[in-house]
Amino acid sequence: MDVLSLHADSVDCWVARVRAVPEDCWSWPTPCTDWSVHDLVNHVVGEDRWTVPLLAGATIAEVGSRYDGDILGADPVGTAVGAAEEAVRAAAESLADHGTVHLSYGEESAEEYLRQLAADHLIHAWDLAVATGGDASLPTSLVDEVTAWFAERRALYASAGLIGHPFPAEPGTQDALVGAFGRRPAWGKEDAALARFARAFASGDVDTIMALMTDDCVFESTAPAPDGQRVEGSAAVRAVWEDLFTHTLDARFTTEEMWAGDGRGVLRWRFDWTGSEGEPCHVRGVDAVKLREGKVSEKLSYVKG
Repeated sequence: MDVLSLHADSVDCWVARVRAVPEDCWSWPTPCTDWSVHDLVNHVVGEDRWTVPLLAGATIAEVGSRYDGDILGADPVGTAVGAAEEAVRAAAESLADHGTVHLSYGEESAEEYLRQLAADHLIHAWDLAVATGGDASLPTSLVDEVTAWFAERRALYASAGLIGHPFPAEPGTQDALVGAFGRRPAWGKEDAALARFARAFASGDVDTIMALMTDDCVFESTAPAPDGQRVEGSAAVRAVWEDLFTHTLDARFTTEEMWAGDGRGVLRWRFDWTGSEGEPCHVRGVDAVKLREGKVSEKLSYVKG
C-alpha cells in the first residue's frame, strides 16, 4: 500500500469512530490511562492540525504553542472531522514537494512521518471504539501494513516511553498489533468502570466515588496491621473517604496500572500527601477489586512495607 493511501485510509478509520461517539461519552475513560474520550480526540486533532504546517516545511519552533490546550471547541466531532480532512489534503498536496519534515527529535522523511501518523490514527481509532462501545474491528489491510512497519520500531517507541509493556496475542492479528502498542486487547466495560473509579479517586471527588460503588459495598483499609479495618455499606464507606480527603493535607492518588475482567480487577496506585511537618510523604499500593453491574462492590487495599 502506498503511503498516501495508508495515511488517508487510517484517518478515515479514525473519523468513522469519532462520528460514532455518543453525546454523553466525552468524559468516559479510554485505554490510554490518563485520557478521557475528550482528551483522546483532542490529542489526535492536535496531530492533524500539526500535519499541515509541518508538511509545508514549518519547524516546531515556528508552529509554537498554536495547538496547545483544548482545541476541540463547542463541536468536537465537527472539529475532528475538519482537522482530519485538512491533514489528508495536505499530505496529498505536499508529499512530493517536501522530502523531509522537522519533528521534535530532528528531521525525518515525510513518508516516515505519514506512516507514524497512520499508525497513531489506527490505534487511537481502536482506543476510541472500545472506550465508547463502538466498532473496534480494524481493516485487515491497515493492520497488516502497520504491523510490518511497527515491528522494527517497537523498541524505539518503548525506549522513548511512548508505549507500555506489550500484551501477547496470536501473531498477525489485530490483537497482536493492539498488544504491541501496550493495549490489553480484551479491554472492555469493566476496565472502563474501574478507570472511572480511579479517576474519581485522583480528583478526590467523594460523590463520584460513591456513585461508582454499590449500596452494599465493602472496603478494607491498609491499617491497622495486620489485617486493616473492614467497613461495610455505602454510608460507612463514604465516611472513610470524606475523612481521608478532608483531613489529609494535599491528598492525591495516582494510578500506575489497572486491569479488569470477569467481575474482578486490580488497581495499582501511589498515594501522596504532605506530612505534619510539611514533608512530602507517599506510599504505593494495590487494590483487589470486585465489580458488579459496572460498579465497585469490594475494594481490598494493600501497601508496600
